[in-house]
Amino acid sequence: MEFPRIHIIFIVLAICLRLNAVYGRHMHHWDFFDYCAISCRAHSASLTDFGGVGDGTTSNTRAFQAAVDHLSQFESDGGSMLFVPPGKWLTGSFNITSHFTLFLHKDAVLLASQDESEYAVIQPLPSYGRGRDTEGGRYISLIFGTNLTDVVITGNNGTIDGQGEPWWDKFHKGELLYTRPYLIEIMHSENIQISNLTLVNSPSWHVHPVYCSNVIVQGLTILAPVTVPNTDGINPDSCTNTRIEDCYIVSGDDCIAVKSGWDEYGIAFGMPTKQLVIRRLTCISPFSAVIALGSEMSGGIQDVRAEDILAINSESGFGSRQRSDEEDT
Repeated sequence: MEFPRIHIIFIVLAICLRLNAVYGRHMHHWDFFDYCAISCRAHSASLTDFGGVGDGTTSNTRAFQAAVDHLSQFESDGGSMLFVPPGKWLTGSFNITSHFTLFLHKDAVLLASQDESEYAVIQPLPSYGRGRDTEGGRYISLIFGTNLTDVVITGNNGTIDGQGEPWWDKFHKGELLYTRPYLIEIMHSENIQISNLTLVNSPSWHVHPVYCSNVIVQGLTILAPVTVPNTDGINPDSCTNTRIEDCYIVSGDDCIAVKSGWDEYGIAFGMPTKQLVIRRLTCISPFSAVIALGSEMSGGIQDVRAEDILAINSESGFGSRQRSDEEDT
């Protein structure tokens, strides 16, 4: 099978392998309503306004969805912000809306439900044709949106915890019915910012913008056990004009994986990832790459620029892969 040409430009790709010390980066923190984002909002609400309970055990799935449903009425009236206050907020999957900001207080923790019934099963991505873990469908991501404009998911370093261990166990035992959910997935959207958060222990990939344009991912700390497969950090997939910067990533797989679809499905869909800038990252990936092209990249990759990348105790600084149904190469 012939794959499309891949055009790559690496500018000042400074990859330094250090096996001992881990040097974190200084990140800026903003107080409530004083933060860096692509858009300000005319309307705001707190999760507690919709019955949210931050005790770590009460389900807040309905509270999150009720809040988003209410705030969606302001899409054409200055947009809206949902504030998540201090607490541990257990929730299943919920959809977000356009002209919308999800803001996590520094002491807020979103705990992903481990109940599979809290995650709808959705169709495989058209550029993949099947799930990655199993044939057929996939569980919807914890935070999901499609056909959106102007979305900000941010905070002053609040945490989203995917609580992925039960999913990892089922994956290892071959007991999954469908492909594991991601932590954040935004599809068919434009003007997206994901910033200033700590993301931990996703069941699979942590951040997955797919079929999107004008995407900023910055100031994230992403942490996953280095022995768990497919816990990629950030995977831009068939996206145009994406910037990934100022992130610290520890992963059991690739820290950054650039994708564009799988085999004949990716070729037929024909949407490359292009105009991608990656800079100022610190990454640890003992069994995989800091930056990988692929494996699924059948739609093509064009114009990738990377600079100021610090790789610590990682298998490789840069990798290029093609995936078949059986293996990565």
